Amino acid sequence: MGEEQPDPSRVLTFPAGDAPAVEIALEELELVYAYIYARVGNRADAEDLTQQVALKAIPRLRAGAAAASIRAYLFATARSVLGGFWSARFGLPEEELREDLWLDSPAPEPTGEPAERVNRILDQLPANYRRVLELRFLRGYSLKEVAAEVGSSVGGIKVMQLRALRAAAKVGWDA
Repeated sequence: MGEEQPDPSRVLTFPAGDAPAVEIALEELELVYAYIYARVGNRADAEDLTQQVALKAIPRLRAGAAAASIRAYLFATARSVLGGFWSARFGLPEEELREDLWLDSPAPEPTGEPAERVNRILDQLPANYRRVLELRFLRGYSLKEVAAEVGSSVGGIKVMQLRALRAAAKVGWDA
């Protein structure tokens, strides 16, 4: 039969107030709960960790932030909270877990105007920069995986990623 699936709407009660960013965050916490639940495998820990995410992230939300930005921030906070959870559970330093947790995060499908803008920016970059950014941020590859795919060292990929991000930022401001 298995464990009964919990009702995600009961995971957290946090006063939403009138701030739209907080309302969006509270709606997104159902996805965060599902993400955490899939990684810890039990309701009690998933509820506790989701509440930690909310308590860390919600007070730091920017007014008027886009839903995609809020979602990304919540999942980044969830990865951090999960890192602390597994670090304490296994007695490992969080740095060893950080890259693995990044790989597990869901990559939302870009749609609409922001996706078109990303594609316009990527189209203006040199092929090697575009490839690194696509692999790292659109496909969720680790630095090691990108290095293997591109035939470079991890250090080389770190440098190329930094340069690619700077070039994309410059192109983005000009676009």
